Amino acid sequence: MNNVFALSGVVIKELYRRKDFYVLFVLTALITLVLGSVNFFNDPKIVRYLKDICLLLIWVSSLVIAITTAARQIPAERENRTIFPLLAKPVTRGQVIVGKFMGCWLACGFALLVFYVFFTVVSGTREHDWHLEATLKMVWLHWVMLGVVVAMVLLGSIVFSAPSANITICFIAVIGILGLGRYLHRVALQQSEPMNTILSAIYFAIPHLEWYDVRDFLVNEQQLASWFDCGLATIYGAAYMGFFMCAAWVMFRRKTLTV
Repeated sequence: MNNVFALSGVVIKELYRRKDFYVLFVLTALITLVLGSVNFFNDPKIVRYLKDICLLLIWVSSLVIAITTAARQIPAERENRTIFPLLAKPVTRGQVIVGKFMGCWLACGFALLVFYVFFTVVSGTREHDWHLEATLKMVWLHWVMLGVVVAMVLLGSIVFSAPSANITICFIAVIGILGLGRYLHRVALQQSEPMNTILSAIYFAIPHLEWYDVRDFLVNEQQLASWFDCGLATIYGAAYMGFFMCAAWVMFRRKTLTV
């Protein structure tokens, strides 16, 4: 476990040395504060639009951080030739995968905390109601979703040699699941065979990341899922994390690393 924690610590330090997080946070803060300073027609409901835009920016920023950070981990080690002395030490390929995953996931978690603290302060000062429990549930579900994304991208970084190809494909896959995943089964029911079976199989095979998107509940002040349901969603996400991690480990073991 010491090797895993050491590897994850390097990944966390790498994220905060780069400018990606700072640029995205500053852009999110500036756009939110500019929009928050405008009061259109003295409409009291404008705070809902402000919250909606702020949460959208947080989701976009977190996906950019998660995908780009995870996508460059293994390729960067190969390109810089640091993977060879790393594996020459008593570090297994499985520990490399787990360490990279933990580092990326924890780094995303720290970034989420910063984003959501800013969101809570902005929305709380405008509404005078902090919704702490609902926000905490949303942060947890968002972090679990990012864990699935990070594991999937790490698998992609072993399948695809170029990080740019992996980033592009993973972005398309994640956006497709978030936007169309919930409607895929309905579309399947309207199709004839064999398309019905194919689409249904895809629907039940893909990780349903859209289940973790509870922004509308918070924006419209609706009741969020109970902690028990959040626990079930966590188990569901952990299962996909484990699947992607095991697949990445198997492929990494079989991959030949050349000097």
